[in-house]
Amino acid sequence: MARKPLIAGNWKMNNTVSEAVVLAQEISNGFESDWLDHLDVAVCPSYVDLKPVRTVFEFDKLKVAVGAQNVFWEPSGAYTGEISIPMLREIGCAYCIVGHSERRELFGETNEDVNRKVRALVAERIGEIHPIVCVGESLAVRDEGAYLSYVDAQVRAAFAGVDASEAKEAVVAYEPIWAIGTGRTATPEQAQEVCAAIRATLTELFGAECAEGMRVLYGGSMNEGNASLLLAQPDIDGGLIGGASLKAKSFLSIIKEAL
Repeated sequence: MARKPLIAGNWKMNNTVSEAVVLAQEISNGFESDWLDHLDVAVCPSYVDLKPVRTVFEFDKLKVAVGAQNVFWEPSGAYTGEISIPMLREIGCAYCIVGHSERRELFGETNEDVNRKVRALVAERIGEIHPIVCVGESLAVRDEGAYLSYVDAQVRAAFAGVDASEAKEAVVAYEPIWAIGTGRTATPEQAQEVCAAIRATLTELFGAECAEGMRVLYGGSMNEGNASLLLAQPDIDGGLIGGASLKAKSFLSIIKEAL
């Protein structure tokens, strides 16, 4: 089954509103609209930048999606500092990153937290927001040789209680923690090994048809120099791009490699 690639930029905690608008406009200026016949593209700014960035793309009639970097699983309530799915839906988000390693490591998010967010997102089918579910191992786990079982457990935990009809709306991003922001990158073979294992786990959970239709991204320091080799792997269906998405030229170059 041919899967349409997805290139998603994670801007993390960067860019004021004015800076985000400039970056979005630079991306739009360099973008060829027919690229979207062949792949999907999204950018995930901070909460305060979501609406301004979406407005830039809407004004230019460019169907680049916007996504959030996090969400809370309750629709409303006394949860100071959190943001809900209905709020993201009204902004027009099409994606939401869930369980990024920085959320897990810096803010103590557990597998159970990730699962609650995944289940909340896939249950909201009106104005669908597709979760981008992040999984990946630390350097210690990699060096111990336990990385496949570790990632398998993360995938199973994230999708607990989710059925195939819901899971097909999700994206999985493999982000080896040892390759995020370090300048180190998994080799294409290392990335393919884990992404293929993720698809095998999804097959066990949801059946071959569903798993073959789900996109698995690579998310560890993908850049202009390594994107082509990573994206050529059979089980890598795009990238979750960090630092390279903060420069329009670099981000556009990666998008071109995915065409």
